[in-house]
Amino acid sequence: MILVVNTKSKSFHGILLYRKNYRERDMLVKFFTAEAGKKMFFVRGASKANFKMAGDILPFSYGTYEGTLKKDGLSYIDSANSVKHFNQISDDIYLNAYATYIMSLIDAAFDDGVPNSIWFDKLFYALNLINNGFDAQIITNIIEIQLLPIFGVAPDFKHCAVCGQQSQIYDYSEKYGGLICQNDFHLDPYRMHLDQRTIYYLCLFSVIDLNKIENIKVNEVTKNKLRQVVDKIYDNSVGLNLKSKKFLNQMRKWEIKPN
Repeated sequence: MILVVNTKSKSFHGILLYRKNYRERDMLVKFFTAEAGKKMFFVRGASKANFKMAGDILPFSYGTYEGTLKKDGLSYIDSANSVKHFNQISDDIYLNAYATYIMSLIDAAFDDGVPNSIWFDKLFYALNLINNGFDAQIITNIIEIQLLPIFGVAPDFKHCAVCGQQSQIYDYSEKYGGLICQNDFHLDPYRMHLDQRTIYYLCLFSVIDLNKIENIKVNEVTKNKLRQVVDKIYDNSVGLNLKSKKFLNQMRKWEIKPN
Protein backbone atom coordinates (compact mmCIF):
# COMPACT_ATOMS: atom_id res chain seq x y z
CA MET A 1 0.00 0.00 0.00
CA ILE A 2 1.36 3.41 -1.00
CA LEU A 3 0.30 6.41 1.07
CA VAL A 4 -0.07 9.50 -1.05
CA VAL A 5 0.22 12.74 0.86
CA ASN A 6 -1.47 15.79 -0.59
CA THR A 7 1.03 18.62 -0.55
CA LYS A 8 -1.04 20.94 -2.73
CA SER A 9 -0.71 24.61 -1.91
CA LYS A 10 -3.66 25.98 0.03
CA SER A 11 -4.86 29.37 1.12
CA PHE A 12 -4.68 30.22 4.82
CA HIS A 13 -5.21 33.22 7.07
CA GLY A 14 -2.22 34.04 9.24
CA ILE A 15 -0.97 36.45 11.89
CA LEU A 16 2.82 36.55 12.10
CA LEU A 17 3.97 35.70 15.63
CA TYR A 18 7.72 35.95 15.16
CA ARG A 19 10.52 35.24 12.73
CA LYS A 20 14.19 34.41 12.93
CA ASN A 21 17.05 34.00 10.51
CA TYR A 22 17.90 30.44 9.52
CA ARG A 23 21.20 29.52 7.93
CA GLU A 24 22.67 32.24 5.72
CA ARG A 25 19.78 33.42 3.55
CA ASP A 26 16.67 31.69 4.80
CA MET A 27 14.19 32.41 7.56
CA LEU A 28 11.84 30.58 9.90
CA VAL A 29 8.53 32.39 10.30
CA LYS A 30 5.87 31.37 12.80
CA PHE A 31 2.24 32.16 12.08
CA PHE A 32 -0.91 31.67 14.05
CA THR A 33 -3.23 30.43 11.31
CA ALA A 34 -7.01 30.29 11.44
CA GLU A 35 -7.03 26.94 9.67
CA ALA A 36 -4.25 24.98 11.38
CA GLY A 37 -3.24 26.80 14.54
CA LYS A 38 0.40 27.73 15.04
CA LYS A 39 2.74 26.70 12.26
CA MET A 40 6.42 27.25 11.61
CA PHE A 41 7.21 28.05 7.96
CA PHE A 42 10.50 27.68 6.15
CA VAL A 43 10.96 30.65 3.80
CA ARG A 44 13.83 30.15 1.41
CA GLY A 45 15.85 33.23 0.51
CA ALA A 46 13.91 35.47 2.88
CA SER A 47 17.07 37.23 4.10
CA LYS A 48 18.17 38.23 0.59
CA ALA A 49 17.92 41.92 -0.30
CA ASN A 50 15.67 41.36 -3.32
CA PHE A 51 13.34 38.79 -1.78
CA LYS A 52 9.94 39.35 -3.42
CA MET A 53 7.88 38.61 -0.29
CA ALA A 54 9.96 40.71 2.12
CA GLY A 55 7.06 43.05 2.87
CA ASP A 56 4.68 40.16 3.48
CA ILE A 57 6.61 38.64 6.36
CA LEU A 58 7.51 41.75 8.29
CA PRO A 59 6.78 41.73 12.04
CA PHE A 60 3.11 42.45 12.81
CA SER A 61 1.93 41.27 9.39
CA TYR A 62 -1.41 39.56 8.87
CA GLY A 63 -3.44 38.46 5.88
CA THR A 64 -4.02 35.65 3.42
CA TYR A 65 -1.17 33.46 2.25
CA GLU A 66 -0.74 30.49 -0.06
CA GLY A 67 1.37 27.57 1.03
CA THR A 68 1.75 24.00 2.16
CA LEU A 69 0.51 23.32 5.68
CA LYS A 70 2.27 20.17 6.82
CA LYS A 71 1.00 18.15 9.76
CA ASP A 72 4.55 17.58 11.02
CA GLY A 73 7.74 19.50 10.44
CA LEU A 74 8.15 22.78 8.63
CA SER A 75 5.45 24.21 6.39
CA TYR A 76 6.06 26.37 3.32
CA ILE A 77 4.78 29.69 1.97
CA ASP A 78 4.45 30.11 -1.80
CA SER A 79 2.84 33.52 -2.07
CA ALA A 80 0.93 36.20 -0.18
CA ASN A 81 -2.35 37.96 -0.89
CA SER A 82 -4.07 40.90 0.83
CA VAL A 83 -1.35 41.20 3.48
CA LYS A 84 -1.62 44.16 5.84
CA HIS A 85 0.41 45.42 8.78
CA PHE A 86 -0.31 46.79 12.23
CA ASN A 87 1.63 49.93 11.41
CA GLN A 88 1.02 51.83 14.63
CA ILE A 89 2.30 48.87 16.63
CA SER A 90 5.38 48.61 14.43
CA ASP A 91 6.22 52.28 14.85
CA ASP A 92 5.77 52.55 18.64
CA ILE A 93 8.14 50.74 21.02
CA TYR A 94 5.51 50.81 23.77
CA LEU A 95 2.76 49.24 21.63
CA ASN A 96 5.32 46.91 20.05
CA ALA A 97 6.29 45.54 23.47
CA TYR A 98 2.72 44.84 24.56
CA ALA A 99 1.79 43.23 21.24
CA THR A 100 4.93 41.06 21.32
CA TYR A 101 4.09 39.95 24.86
CA ILE A 102 0.53 39.03 23.84
CA MET A 103 1.82 36.95 20.95
CA SER A 104 4.37 35.29 23.24
CA LEU A 105 1.55 34.34 25.62
CA ILE A 106 -0.45 32.86 22.73
CA ASP A 107 2.61 30.92 21.60
CA ALA A 108 3.16 29.55 25.11
CA ALA A 109 -0.49 28.71 25.70
CA PHE A 110 -1.25 26.51 22.70
CA ASP A 111 0.41 23.53 21.07
CA ASP A 112 1.54 23.85 17.48
CA GLY A 113 -0.69 22.48 14.76
CA VAL A 114 -3.95 22.56 16.72
CA PRO A 115 -6.64 24.64 14.98
CA ASN A 116 -8.13 27.31 17.22
CA SER A 117 -10.19 29.84 15.29
CA ILE A 118 -11.60 31.37 18.50
CA TRP A 119 -8.17 32.42 19.77
CA PHE A 120 -7.04 33.37 16.27
CA ASP A 121 -9.90 35.90 16.25
CA LYS A 122 -9.11 37.06 19.79
CA LEU A 123 -5.49 37.69 18.87
CA PHE A 124 -6.53 39.67 15.81
CA TYR A 125 -9.05 41.76 17.75
CA ALA A 126 -6.51 42.45 20.51
CA LEU A 127 -3.80 43.58 18.10
CA ASN A 128 -6.28 45.61 16.07
CA LEU A 129 -7.52 47.42 19.18
CA ILE A 130 -3.98 48.26 20.28
CA ASN A 131 -3.13 49.39 16.76
CA ASN A 132 -6.19 51.67 16.78
CA GLY A 133 -5.23 53.44 19.97
CA PHE A 134 -6.94 51.48 22.73
CA ASP A 135 -5.07 51.15 26.01
CA ALA A 136 -2.39 48.52 25.41
CA GLN A 137 -2.11 47.48 29.05
CA ILE A 138 -5.84 46.97 29.44
CA ILE A 139 -6.10 44.90 26.25
CA THR A 140 -3.14 42.85 27.47
CA ASN A 141 -4.78 42.31 30.87
CA ILE A 142 -7.93 41.06 29.13
CA ILE A 143 -5.90 38.54 27.14
CA GLU A 144 -3.97 37.47 30.24
CA ILE A 145 -7.12 36.85 32.27
CA GLN A 146 -8.91 35.01 29.48
CA LEU A 147 -5.85 32.79 28.93
CA LEU A 148 -5.71 31.65 32.57
CA PRO A 149 -7.94 28.58 32.01
CA ILE A 150 -5.69 27.54 29.11
CA PHE A 151 -2.74 27.57 31.51
CA GLY A 152 -4.66 25.43 34.01
CA VAL A 153 -5.57 28.32 36.29
CA ALA A 154 -9.32 28.86 36.23
CA PRO A 155 -10.51 31.37 38.84
CA ASP A 156 -14.27 31.59 39.28
CA PHE A 157 -15.07 35.27 38.82
CA LYS A 158 -18.78 34.79 39.48
CA HIS A 159 -18.95 33.01 42.84
CA CYS A 160 -17.04 32.69 46.09
CA ALA A 161 -14.38 29.99 45.76
CA VAL A 162 -15.07 28.87 49.35
CA CYS A 163 -18.85 28.81 49.79
CA GLY A 164 -20.01 29.13 46.17
CA GLN A 165 -22.28 32.04 46.98
CA GLN A 166 -22.58 35.30 45.09
CA SER A 167 -21.79 38.48 46.97
CA GLN A 168 -21.53 42.25 46.58
CA ILE A 169 -18.08 42.30 48.20
CA TYR A 170 -15.19 40.09 47.08
CA ASP A 171 -11.45 39.83 47.36
CA TYR A 172 -8.98 37.67 45.45
CA SER A 173 -7.39 34.75 47.27
CA GLU A 174 -4.42 32.87 45.86
CA LYS A 175 -4.93 30.28 48.57
CA TYR A 176 -8.38 29.40 47.22
CA GLY A 177 -7.61 30.20 43.60
CA GLY A 178 -10.27 32.83 42.99
CA LEU A 179 -12.66 35.28 44.54
CA ILE A 180 -13.78 34.90 48.13
CA CYS A 181 -16.73 36.72 49.64
CA GLN A 182 -16.56 38.96 52.69
CA ASN A 183 -18.01 36.22 54.89
CA ASP A 184 -14.91 34.13 54.22
CA PHE A 185 -12.25 36.84 54.37
CA HIS A 186 -11.12 35.50 57.75
CA LEU A 187 -10.04 32.24 56.12
CA ASP A 188 -7.21 33.92 54.21
CA PRO A 189 -5.33 36.69 56.02
CA TYR A 190 -3.02 36.90 52.98
CA ARG A 191 -5.80 37.68 50.47
CA MET A 192 -4.91 40.50 48.10
CA HIS A 193 -7.02 43.18 49.81
CA LEU A 194 -8.29 44.56 46.50
CA ASP A 195 -10.77 47.38 46.20
CA GLN A 196 -14.11 46.58 44.54
CA ARG A 197 -13.36 48.62 41.41
CA THR A 198 -10.36 46.39 40.68
CA ILE A 199 -12.48 43.30 41.39
CA TYR A 200 -15.12 44.64 38.99
CA TYR A 201 -12.61 44.90 36.15
CA LEU A 202 -11.16 41.46 36.84
CA CYS A 203 -14.66 40.00 36.52
CA LEU A 204 -15.44 42.08 33.44
CA PHE A 205 -12.18 41.20 31.68
CA SER A 206 -12.81 37.48 32.18
CA VAL A 207 -15.92 37.56 29.97
CA ILE A 208 -15.68 40.65 27.76
CA ASP A 209 -15.81 40.14 23.99
CA LEU A 210 -12.87 41.94 22.42
CA ASN A 211 -14.79 42.36 19.17
CA LYS A 212 -17.47 44.40 20.92
CA ILE A 213 -15.23 46.87 22.74
CA GLU A 214 -15.97 50.43 21.66
CA ASN A 215 -14.34 52.37 24.47
CA ILE A 216 -12.19 51.67 27.51
CA LYS A 217 -11.16 54.19 30.13
CA VAL A 218 -9.60 52.99 33.38
CA ASN A 219 -7.94 55.43 35.77
CA GLU A 220 -4.23 55.06 36.44
CA VAL A 221 -4.66 53.95 40.05
CA THR A 222 -6.91 51.05 39.02
CA LYS A 223 -4.65 50.23 36.07
CA ASN A 224 -1.69 49.87 38.42
CA LYS A 225 -3.67 47.61 40.73
CA LEU A 226 -4.86 45.48 37.83
CA ARG A 227 -1.30 45.10 36.59
CA GLN A 228 -0.10 44.11 40.04
CA VAL A 229 -2.77 41.49 40.63
CA VAL A 230 -2.50 39.95 37.17
CA ASP A 231 1.31 39.87 37.43
CA LYS A 232 1.03 38.20 40.82
CA ILE A 233 -1.35 35.52 39.52
CA TYR A 234 0.95 34.81 36.58
CA ASP A 235 4.11 34.78 38.70
CA ASN A 236 2.71 32.52 41.43
CA SER A 237 0.19 30.32 39.59
CA VAL A 238 1.22 30.20 35.92
CA GLY A 239 4.98 30.51 36.26
CA LEU A 240 5.94 31.66 32.77
CA ASN A 241 9.33 33.22 32.18
CA LEU A 242 8.96 35.17 28.95
CA LYS A 243 11.61 37.55 27.63
CA SER A 244 8.86 39.81 26.29
CA LYS A 245 7.44 40.21 29.80
CA LYS A 246 10.86 41.08 31.19
CA PHE A 247 11.15 43.78 28.55
CA LEU A 248 7.74 45.19 29.55
CA ASN A 249 8.83 45.33 33.16
CA GLN A 250 12.04 47.06 32.12
CA MET A 251 10.07 49.60 30.12
CA ARG A 252 8.08 50.50 33.21
CA LYS A 253 11.33 51.24 35.00
CA TRP A 254 12.31 53.48 32.13
CA GLU A 255 8.88 55.12 32.41
CA ILE A 256 8.26 54.82 28.69
CA LYS A 257 4.77 56.13 27.94
CA PRO A 258 2.67 56.19 24.74
CA ASN A 259 2.46 59.41 22.80
